[in-house]
Amino acid sequence: VGLQLAPADAARPAVPWQPPPYADPARFGEQEVTVGEGPLAVPGTLTLPKAAGPLPGLVILGGSGPADRDGTIAKSKPLKDLAWGLASRGVAVVRFDKVTHAHPDQVMADRNFTVADEYLPHAIAAVRLLRAHPAVAADRVFLAGHSLGGTIAPRVATADPSVAGLVVLAGGTEPLQWAAVRQVRYLASLDPATAAASQPAIDAMTALAERVDSPGLSMETPDDELPFAVPAPYWLDLRGYDPVATAAALGKRMLICQGGRDYQATVADDLTRWQAGLDGRPDVTIRLYPADNHFFFPGTGPSSPAELAAPQHLDPQLAADVGDWLTASALSSGPA
Repeated sequence: VGLQLAPADAARPAVPWQPPPYADPARFGEQEVTVGEGPLAVPGTLTLPKAAGPLPGLVILGGSGPADRDGTIAKSKPLKDLAWGLASRGVAVVRFDKVTHAHPDQVMADRNFTVADEYLPHAIAAVRLLRAHPAVAADRVFLAGHSLGGTIAPRVATADPSVAGLVVLAGGTEPLQWAAVRQVRYLASLDPATAAASQPAIDAMTALAERVDSPGLSMETPDDELPFAVPAPYWLDLRGYDPVATAAALGKRMLICQGGRDYQATVADDLTRWQAGLDGRPDVTIRLYPADNHFFFPGTGPSSPAELAAPQHLDPQLAADVGDWLTASALSSGPA
């Protein structure tokens, strides 16, 4: 399940996606790949620079909900922007459709499906795919996660120690159920005239979040007593995971990026936790983009779903910073 409200005109036919100014399609090629094995394998894309190897590599993890490989939101594709921008700078990139996007019926049929099932098998398979590619340096494959993908990235790197480092893009650290309450409250506040009418929905979401925290939560808790009717196994698994503590124990290079206008992962509720657990470490870089929203689209004023209506591109400064960090980190990791 993903919580994202889009304006009505987001349903209109989209104009063809155009590359961002920082992408040069002449410098790379793309090919379809299969990530994972068996009935839950998913389609993906390998974006490969036309440059002499061995190349640094990056696997991109999408955010919550049934996200496609491009991170498509309304008429924009921020993860495709990132992949093309980085490939233009000599980084091999794999991105893939989440299993919840590619196989929604199978996922829905498995009540024991957890956030680990949602991310780990395909993330690890994508890392191995890149490491096995002859043009890629096997010890220079990094992992980037956006939103929930950023939250889970440290868990993936724990499961696969070959990951050279992490890029966390708007990764949440506040428990997911409370982040959902905060988002509903924020969206209600955007229109003071209707804010009071939204209070029953906020109260209902709060009660569901409290159920997740309850010591009485068990595998048998009815789905309709939990946020978004997501079954208890998912919440029990996520409840036992601390992204900051997991990241701190890795001892890997990390780049943590946060938009200042983001209401889905916020400076106050999420970035501060990353800073408290990791700031001051020489192998951790933290970047704040004051004008950016959750998708790292620059703008002004309070962020809202309405600002997603027009096609936009990932902040060029973010794309440059991630590229520079990957290049520097790949060089400092030594020869393959």
